[in-house]
Amino acid sequence: MAAKNTLSDIIRLHREVAQLTRLELSLLAGVGKTVIFDIEHGKESIRFDTLAKVLSALNISLRYDSPVLRELER
Repeated sequence: MAAKNTLSDIIRLHREVAQLTRLELSLLAGVGKTVIFDIEHGKESIRFDTLAKVLSALNISLRYDSPVLRELER
């Protein structure tokens, strides 16, 4: 399987592995069905709270990382 390294690729991969249609995922996430299409096609103006709903529905978590956060962990 080809590397999936963009957020749109990751979301599409998880949706397909879960055997969900875009409509089914939209219903699970509580978002409009065109949102899933837009995300999977790389639309850049998706609201973060909407994206968070889709990620949560697919059990995808985000990890925040930065030099500042790494320094605070020391």
